[in-house]
Amino acid sequence: MSERSVKNEIGQFYNEIGWQLEGDVYQNARYEDLRPVSADYIHKCHMRVKRHLAPSGDFLLDAGSGPVQYAEYLTYSEGYRYRVCMDLSVVALQEARKRLGEKGLYVNADIANLPFREDAFDGIVSLHTIHHVPIEEKLGVYQGLQRCLKPDRKMLTVDGWSEVPLANAMSLLMRIANRLRKWTGKEAELMPNGISASQLKVEEMQPSQQPVGTFVLKTSAKWFHSVMKDVMPYEIRVWRSVSVKFLRSVIQPEWAGKFWLKVLYRLEEWFPHYFGEQGQYPLIVISKESAKSAKE
Repeated sequence: MSERSVKNEIGQFYNEIGWQLEGDVYQNARYEDLRPVSADYIHKCHMRVKRHLAPSGDFLLDAGSGPVQYAEYLTYSEGYRYRVCMDLSVVALQEARKRLGEKGLYVNADIANLPFREDAFDGIVSLHTIHHVPIEEKLGVYQGLQRCLKPDRKMLTVDGWSEVPLANAMSLLMRIANRLRKWTGKEAELMPNGISASQLKVEEMQPSQQPVGTFVLKTSAKWFHSVMKDVMPYEIRVWRSVSVKFLRSVIQPEWAGKFWLKVLYRLEEWFPHYFGEQGQYPLIVISKESAKSAKE
């Protein structure tokens, strides 16, 4: 499939399916765990992005913004004059306008061909977007985003790894949860594909490269280091170390789910780099040095 076809497919998917409302949530939100038992953990993971952004500025770029669907996402631009929402999907931008109004500026564009000048933004976020980019364009996307970032500021990206070393441990806990469930007669909630989370095998804990709906190509921490080393300053931290499959299978109210997620969150805070590289979803913090800093 050509690059143009891939991007047309992605835009069409989100226009016609991904950003369509199903009740009070978008179709794409089915891939998140929105249960009350996980709410505090999910909220804190979402807020990890904000702590690395400059607290204020003129323009925050949200590259692949979608509809800015979660309340936590809205807080990232609270101290900024404008949030620039850029997306391939026109529907996404229409929905983002409903949430941001005049605080937003809306640009229908491709993340691999940014229409912005150098040093334009005081901060940049890109959440679950770069995994839609073909492998041959990924490095250029990171470089293009950094080009648009002002010196001494940071950009944050969140995506999933294709290789998750902690998957075996997660699978073991899921098997234990499945046995407990057989004793109690309680089945795990269904995933969007209609399969019970408790039925997944070890190999299925690794993220799919081609989920139903649209093109996805994730990379690994090893790939990222090999490509980005000496290209730009970056840090791999944890955004969230476990998958929705794990949460829906193992984390249950009757099994002290809220308590165990508090323990997990504390471990992630103590060891952010370990869980960022070994877990499911990394938070990649990329900086741009000023000419003065580079000389020093």
